[in-house]
Amino acid sequence: MVKPPEAKKIPHKLEKHGDVRVDDYFWMKERDTKDVLDYLKAENEYTDKVMADTGKFQEKLYAEMRSRIKEDDSTVPFKYGNYYYYKRYETGLEYPFYMRKDPAGKEEVILNVNELAKGREFCSVRFPSVRPDHKMIAYGADFTGRRFYTIYFKDLVTGKTLEEKIENTAGNMTWANDNKTLFYVKQDSRTLRWDRFLSHELGSPAADKEIYYEADETFSLYVSKAITDKYIFLNSQTTLFTEVRYASAEGGSAVFRVFYPREKGLEYSVEDGGDVFYILHNRDAKNFKVSSVSRENTDVKNWKDFLPHSAEALIESMEVFKDWFIVQERKNALAGFKVINRKNGESFYIDFPDRAYAVYPGENMEYESGVFRYHYESMVTPPSVYDFDLETRKSSLLKRDEVPGYDISRYATERLWFAARDGARVPVTLVYDKKFPENSVKKLFVYGYGSYGYSLDADFGPNTFSLLDRGFAYARIHIRGGSDLGRKWYEDGRQLAKKNTFNDFIDGTRFLIEKGYGSAGHVYAAGGSAGGLLVGAVSNMANELYKGIIAQVPFVDVITTMLDDSIPLTTGEYDEWGNPNVKEYYDYMKSYSPYDNVEKKPYPNMLITSGYHDSQVQYWEPTKWTAKLRDFNTGKSLMLLKTDMSTGHGGKTGRFEYLKEKALIFAFVFKLEGIDK
Repeated sequence: MVKPPEAKKIPHKLEKHGDVRVDDYFWMKERDTKDVLDYLKAENEYTDKVMADTGKFQEKLYAEMRSRIKEDDSTVPFKYGNYYYYKRYETGLEYPFYMRKDPAGKEEVILNVNELAKGREFCSVRFPSVRPDHKMIAYGADFTGRRFYTIYFKDLVTGKTLEEKIENTAGNMTWANDNKTLFYVKQDSRTLRWDRFLSHELGSPAADKEIYYEADETFSLYVSKAITDKYIFLNSQTTLFTEVRYASAEGGSAVFRVFYPREKGLEYSVEDGGDVFYILHNRDAKNFKVSSVSRENTDVKNWKDFLPHSAEALIESMEVFKDWFIVQERKNALAGFKVINRKNGESFYIDFPDRAYAVYPGENMEYESGVFRYHYESMVTPPSVYDFDLETRKSSLLKRDEVPGYDISRYATERLWFAARDGARVPVTLVYDKKFPENSVKKLFVYGYGSYGYSLDADFGPNTFSLLDRGFAYARIHIRGGSDLGRKWYEDGRQLAKKNTFNDFIDGTRFLIEKGYGSAGHVYAAGGSAGGLLVGAVSNMANELYKGIIAQVPFVDVITTMLDDSIPLTTGEYDEWGNPNVKEYYDYMKSYSPYDNVEKKPYPNMLITSGYHDSQVQYWEPTKWTAKLRDFNTGKSLMLLKTDMSTGHGGKTGRFEYLKEKALIFAFVFKLEGIDK
């Protein structure tokens, strides 16, 4: 019998609002100390020993999931200027080649990420920012997982990378039209907040110029460029309100002006329409609307309705072309596109075939284009790229991802609705092998998120088929806290209404069991980050409902983290979770915080994952939680923690390496079900 490591207890008193909490594992915050490193090593060794009997099976699962990836592959090129840009993958290599074709069709490698990744355990490189003259790229590279990017410059004429570089940036950047100025954002080294906006002049010995510092610690910055290439937008935002600054994109000396001053509760974004600015905003519009305003005076009193508010449809984003305007709407937990002719005002919708699906805009870089690119997929339809002719109203399929060995005819997907305990109608999307109803024991894997207004789309997950092929149904519950049913759906699942998120997930699981998609003792739940908070809360509230829970990089020590403004990204989260310095929010958080509500009772089997360099959820949260769960658990369930010592919040980089963690997760579930092949 393998014994789990014993975490030492050093009681640490935490007091707020007259309430005292004692944290026996507070010491685990001491990063890089011998005690912490030894303990994490012991936890990893324990997990490895417990799962050792699944070693060959994990290898098989890894090979199985990898076999569904077409290794020699390319993305669909998108047009920018006179070139077509895309990514190419080669057999056996983890990372992409960033490519382009010239007007004659000649291919060119502009960046080989495999070269950058040599000898590194972690390598994150975003698609390069192409200079307007297409003779140089700037790209950000993070080699630690902490999301600090060094910006490098590569001359595409000579093929050489300059010695000149910018260290410790957020990786968010755009070029001015003078072909020598790069605008970029830096983050605070302690809190990781994106708080400084600077310009860098190529070849200049002068220090980079700080254009703007965001003093409000609840706000973060990001920079973008108009599709017309005429403006640079500096967006300053927090969860519930926004402020935009803008300037001519012509050069580095441009003066940034406030588009409209920040106003509590007002969220807005801006795009250039050539003759007017378009504003997507929520002023007197819970589900957002679109207004237009002249370039000369952007004050809100001059905003004119272009696309009115709808109580039924949430407007999520906008795409502007010279003659066309497209918004992504979300209605009944499904996204769609509404197209408006800017010349005559006529509008129509693009049709999609499935009852549940995921759709989002593609790489639309050309303002004068009459073609709109979008991506489409469903739980059974692999990712597909379409070009939509805006005049003829016809979609052309450019590519559907090839999934080796996949047979779409074997699987079925459906959208169901159930009534939560307070009467709210909640959607759930399912996928399963068509032979599933023949099984006497129904195995069910349920996934959820439900935070920050992020909607949970019914997209294609090739790894999921390793579950389906072994008799599982896979479900996504579109719980409150996301925006699946509009802005109110989000508001009904945040701050003092957060428990709706957990109740919806529990009620949805019970509904699926009642409907015959799961049998008691064979139900599993999974969630990551804020979704880890979800399944953590659920493990306390409905421990009997699940045989196993997978919590990936889970945010579980809610109060302690939210009270510590030295922890990265805390203060900007107050509008999402509430500010525990206010007693009402403190008390409510304490009533559901996974770590604070662990108690003496039998818990489900649990596999908890963590990244030592995680910048979003610090490694000590899942580590402390594991130790406390194991101490309080009165049952015989497994409590496993796996910490990746070389990664951050997103786990392994590369096309294949991340599959090893996925193989571990599935092997954990299959071990509990007695499945070994």
